[in-house]
Amino acid sequence: MKLLRRIEGKWQTAWEKARIFEVNPDPIKPKYFITVAYPYPNSPQHIGHGRTYTLADVHARYMRMRGYNVLFPMAFHYTGTPVLAMSKHLITGDEDLIDTFLRIYHVPKETLKVFTEPINIARYFHEEIKTGMRDMGYSIDWRREFTTIDPQYNRFIEWQFRKLQEAGFISQGSHPVGWCPSCGNPVGQHDTVGDVEPEIEEFSIIKFGYGECFLPAATLRPETVFGVTNMWLNPKAAYVRARVNNEQWIISKESVEKLQYLSRKVDVTDTFLGKELIGKEARNPATNEGMLILPADFVDPKNATGVVMSVPGHAPYDYVALESLRKEAFRLKEYGITSEAIGSVKPISIITVPNYSEIPAADVVKQMGIESQLDPKLEEATGEVYRHEFHSGKMRENTGIYAGLSVAEAKEMVKRDLVTSGKAETMYELINRPVVCRCGAECIVKIFEDQWFINYGKPEWKVSAHQCLDQMEILPGELRQEFRHVIDWLHEKACARRAGLGTKLPWDPKWIIESLSDSVIYMAYYTIVKHIKEYGIQPNQLTDAVFDHLFLGVGELNQVAKEADLKPNVLEQMRNEFSCFYPLDSRHSGRDLVPNHLTFMIFNHTAIFPEKLWPRQIVVNGSVLMEGQIMSKSLGNIVPLREAIQMFGADPLRIAVLSTAELLQDADFSSSLARARSMHERLERFYRFAIEATQIAKDIIDSPFTSIDRWMLSRLQEHIRMATEAMDKLMVRKAVHSALYMLDQDFQWYLRRIAGEKETQERRGAIAKVFNEILDAQVRMLAPITPHICEEVWEKMGRKGFISLASWPTYDKTRVDVKAEENEELIKNMQGDTLNIIKATRIAPQKICYYVAAPWKWKAYLKSLEKSISTRITLADLMKELMTDPDLKRMAERVSRFAHRIIEEVNRMAEDKKRRRLQIGSVDESRVLREAESFFEREFHAKVSTYLEEDPRCYDPKRRAGLACPYRPAIYVE
Repeated sequence: MKLLRRIEGKWQTAWEKARIFEVNPDPIKPKYFITVAYPYPNSPQHIGHGRTYTLADVHARYMRMRGYNVLFPMAFHYTGTPVLAMSKHLITGDEDLIDTFLRIYHVPKETLKVFTEPINIARYFHEEIKTGMRDMGYSIDWRREFTTIDPQYNRFIEWQFRKLQEAGFISQGSHPVGWCPSCGNPVGQHDTVGDVEPEIEEFSIIKFGYGECFLPAATLRPETVFGVTNMWLNPKAAYVRARVNNEQWIISKESVEKLQYLSRKVDVTDTFLGKELIGKEARNPATNEGMLILPADFVDPKNATGVVMSVPGHAPYDYVALESLRKEAFRLKEYGITSEAIGSVKPISIITVPNYSEIPAADVVKQMGIESQLDPKLEEATGEVYRHEFHSGKMRENTGIYAGLSVAEAKEMVKRDLVTSGKAETMYELINRPVVCRCGAECIVKIFEDQWFINYGKPEWKVSAHQCLDQMEILPGELRQEFRHVIDWLHEKACARRAGLGTKLPWDPKWIIESLSDSVIYMAYYTIVKHIKEYGIQPNQLTDAVFDHLFLGVGELNQVAKEADLKPNVLEQMRNEFSCFYPLDSRHSGRDLVPNHLTFMIFNHTAIFPEKLWPRQIVVNGSVLMEGQIMSKSLGNIVPLREAIQMFGADPLRIAVLSTAELLQDADFSSSLARARSMHERLERFYRFAIEATQIAKDIIDSPFTSIDRWMLSRLQEHIRMATEAMDKLMVRKAVHSALYMLDQDFQWYLRRIAGEKETQERRGAIAKVFNEILDAQVRMLAPITPHICEEVWEKMGRKGFISLASWPTYDKTRVDVKAEENEELIKNMQGDTLNIIKATRIAPQKICYYVAAPWKWKAYLKSLEKSISTRITLADLMKELMTDPDLKRMAERVSRFAHRIIEEVNRMAEDKKRRRLQIGSVDESRVLREAESFFEREFHAKVSTYLEEDPRCYDPKRRAGLACPYRPAIYVE
């Protein structure tokens, strides 16, 4: 560990001193601009963050080695309320939070005293995160660092919002938003425990009659009101009788506050348990039929109104609950409900669905073997019934005027007619509840009055967003459809709040622009911020006219500069820098930001910038899981990144978090740590090999390559090709597999084959050249992933400059030696087959004989390959072809027996392998095996001899020679 940590510190210092990652426009090199979501500094970064940020750094380093002028900057996102909530909890002595700060985040106890000021929390973790990024070796241009509460950045965001307002994308009005009743603010993903985005759904509240009151049942399927057989209430839950606006409603106690936040006036007049209504009768407003109110413990009083309508014919949950009550009718006696009464409650069929009976819910429950209300398959069953009914169901005659309509049509029409007639209303609810604010309060939905919104629902804006998406590269590609879906369903998004850090809304300064709205075009700000800092440009100098000129090319340079009191050459430098690096070439983030930030970025770029400046690529990676849960600082299940670096070292950690899972897969925390431990050992082994190779390469003398040398160099080209293809798609796990594991596997075989030859005069030079080429290529391929140890090896090799600025190895097709690879494959196969024979027979070998196929067999074999290209060949066709050769015809019987043996092998062989073997032609297997006899003798500690099968002098006591085939010599062991 000490070795790697020493190396890491050495090269981090060297990079910083040489300032090699500080980039400016370069007229010679093509540019590449990479960004990753800037961090929110309310805690240290953890291994989950490490995966996303390391991937971005590996991408930046790879593109740099591919010859690009790479800009990879970083900033810090102070915007929002989390640090305010943290500070508030610390002031009140929150023991859990204090313990987290001290035990998990390792904050010094005396430092907690200054955390009563929220800004001090942000500043502390800003430096903590920045130090962690340096410790991980990220190749960041730190001259471009900023925070989102810098006054100059505030001017930039004000400009962005004025642009959105001018384009008509900002609106004000009432709209449902996720809301924290404790903080008194709208909440989004970054404001909740576990980073959960509040998902709001509109329910229909259908008013079932109960005396002078209504039992308002919330449903997502209003068209099923005609199939309601009973009502469900939770007998143990508290319900209230309340005046809601001008009506008497019976609802759960928990729903009162929800309805009030949804702009309803609610006055409670009575409170009682649900069991008091069990056995009573309610009336269906659509059919005017009476129905029983039945008990159901599964009714959640916190969900919507706490009143549920039962549709057992089309809802699996209701069907299973009703069947359970029938079987346990004795439970209903306390409510005065007889078994006859419960027996009379039967499912009503109101929708016809192809391939289902009249009661689809019963069909699916039976198919899935569901017997209990607690069976998790009920959720799947519900989805299956709804999916089939929605897409192919038709309303039955008992639904009146809706008969014959598709379910999709009826759903909207029934809802509209019930609401219009006063028999129903709408209500908003969080369908992924419970969603908990970082302050600890459970979130609800609020109709927010006079709220400012960005209207992502505008049709013409969606068209532009789709156009941008269609032009972009999305990695991995399977996420493209997810982005399309998000673009389609996005609507108004609350963009400001009353409290928190951030930029004030320019035309209504009592509002603060929230964190998912001031973080969508900041990539452009990276291109100019170093000039702002270098020239001391003040906020008042950053006028809208300046930003218009910098980012849109509007206005005459000298005039804009004069009005803003800026030097023209400074403004010109800023404009040139933006023009050089924009558009953004690649944006990195975790998958959790697809439904918000990443899609908002697409929308906002199309609103503000011309098409040529729209982002070109988005890269999305999976999370790191801790015991099946996403690692999240709000859940407290994290391992801080700097702590992990101390445990394993930066390079082992970098390679571990990126090679444990493919790009979009979630990586398992324990697997990542286990791999970090093994990677530490492997990297130290790589370092030792590098030292050995460097020593060997010092006295290179001329000596020719043998077949095994050419094989190793050919395999090296294949690993370069595969690693390059993988890195182009950011399939880092695959690249590591090729550049480290598979190359190492081939190299270990090479070492076995040349054992004892390194010291010989005639072989030393060639082996040294092979070692040198392997090391040169491997250290370059690993440099983006494990940069510290690769810099050290590069230096030991005597190379000039930094490997971080060296070129990526180039695949050279001319170095691929197909014949050498086939020859070595033959030797590998012979070694493996011989070993298997020895193990099976338990012979201690003294003599091993190899018999290679006669020339006539090679002629027949190659003809069979040629005849079977792109088609399956029959034995009759093969013999017909072979008999056209006079030499083969003279030995027809022997040829026929041979054809029988090879026909299946030939037909199963892959096309590329056939073509490769045809290209090579006949192989002198006798020479290949004789040259490897010393290797075989070392492996098996026995005398090895090679014979041509028809050589009359060959030693063949068991008559094995006749079994020889091309590429499969016969073997005899005694």
